[in-house]
Amino acid sequence: MPLMPNLANPSARPFLKWAGGKQQLLSKLIQKCPPSFNAYYEPFLGSGALFFALAPTRAVLSDANEELVVTFQAVRDQVHDVIRHLSQHGNDKDHYLAVRRQNPSTMSAPGRAARLVFLNRTCYNGLYRVNQSGQFNTPFGRYKRPNICNRVALLEASACLRGAEIATLDFRAALERPSSGDFVYLDPPYVPVGRYSDFKRYHKEFFTLDEHRALAVAFTELHQRGCHVMLSNSHCEFTLELFDRWNIEVVYARRLINKNSDGRSPIKEILVTNY
Repeated sequence: MPLMPNLANPSARPFLKWAGGKQQLLSKLIQKCPPSFNAYYEPFLGSGALFFALAPTRAVLSDANEELVVTFQAVRDQVHDVIRHLSQHGNDKDHYLAVRRQNPSTMSAPGRAARLVFLNRTCYNGLYRVNQSGQFNTPFGRYKRPNICNRVALLEASACLRGAEIATLDFRAALERPSSGDFVYLDPPYVPVGRYSDFKRYHKEFFTLDEHRALAVAFTELHQRGCHVMLSNSHCEFTLELFDRWNIEVVYARRLINKNSDGRSPIKEILVTNY
């Protein structure tokens, strides 16, 4: 029998800020979720806003961003060590730049996770951006009192993640597993429709239009397997044509990454479902 998702507003919330994060659209996303499902799959994890809102019993979370995945794994498995490392960071530009220069591959998982959380909480607009060498390069955010170590949020997130599988995977590999009755939420880097809406520099390889086409093919394959599938993306001619055989609903969201306040007015996005 399918497992009912938990829609009772659990206490866990995203512990990261994320460009394109779905916190502001949660009520609409939850309304669009299937009433029941088996396992939950999210192959573009980001901040995991919908995962934390649903708190599903069975979840498989993945992302191509290894730093993000290591952070989620460490919060799940070693949250007290993450908190210990994170408490050693302070809101200082010189310290920020020194941490940004660190090579995360040489660090322990909790230290690596704390580094990402620290950079995320103190960088400009919480934007995760890397250069062609894969080095984090977002400038210092100059916040007066950033909440660098939110101990309660990390502990609640750890409890929610405890039963979840978390892996570094390309979406193609991640989407080989879902089967009939599973729910798959797809939130890829959006097709750019404006100067500040392009979030492709999520990791060092860009998410191209061909990748979006491949994702549309995967969407159809998931449907043929009997999965419930929901996808978010920008509202433009390309995405509307790509998913024109499915159910499309227009929603409005603010792109908070824009440095100009007049560029943060609500813009159209789409929610695509096969049910």
